[in-house]
Amino acid sequence: MQTNNQHVKAALLIIGDEILSGRTQDKNTSYIATWLNEAGIQLSEVRIVPDIEDEIVHAVNRLRAKYDYLFTTGGIGPTHDDITAEAMGAAFELPVHNHPEAYARLLAYYGEENFTDARQRMTRVPEGGELIENPVSIAPGFKIENVFVMAGVPKVMQAMLEKLRHHLKGGRKVHSKTVTIHAPESVIADTLGNIEASVEGISIGSYPFYHEGKVGAQIVTRSVDQDALTQAQNLLVAACEASEWEYDTE
Repeated sequence: MQTNNQHVKAALLIIGDEILSGRTQDKNTSYIATWLNEAGIQLSEVRIVPDIEDEIVHAVNRLRAKYDYLFTTGGIGPTHDDITAEAMGAAFELPVHNHPEAYARLLAYYGEENFTDARQRMTRVPEGGELIENPVSIAPGFKIENVFVMAGVPKVMQAMLEKLRHHLKGGRKVHSKTVTIHAPESVIADTLGNIEASVEGISIGSYPFYHEGKVGAQIVTRSVDQDALTQAQNLLVAACEASEWEYDTE
């Protein structure tokens, strides 16, 4: 992983009717966002699309043009509705074939007798695509230009993502500090706005909560500049003490 002083941004495209229907909960977004941030890449947009080729193609072409990297999850399994490979071929205007190396790996893994047509579907890759290794269940993902196509199963996706670590170019890491303030969000809103306006290069998010009869908000300050982050944190703590708001820092 190489880093530089530029902002490197990525998008995540989640593919699958099962996510949109609620039958399956998305467990990948939080993991990917955290992993990318640690690598100096900011996850800037997340979309969910159904298993419809035109929808996938439209989203892929827009997001890959807008961001440095596009990561996708889902739709590369053995069933009839796993159409991500075909959709990627359509997006890049490339034919889709059984990738020779992927085919050889799965044939060796399952054996000829158990290497069914359905399992052979997991070797489909647009022509010119590079394989992403899958140490968990063998069937690979693939990469085309700045698009990384991964499995939707969390453990498999995580293993694939780790294989990409040394192939991604990161930028400046976004750091964060959190203050939990035990006061209504409406009371602290002006203070947050003033701090954000007075310290260059920071953003402040407020996340209210209600717990055991008490109201409050978690205030998360983010910045690529550690000094700016510390300055904002100090201003927020000083405001809490001046206003006699109960607070905790993390």
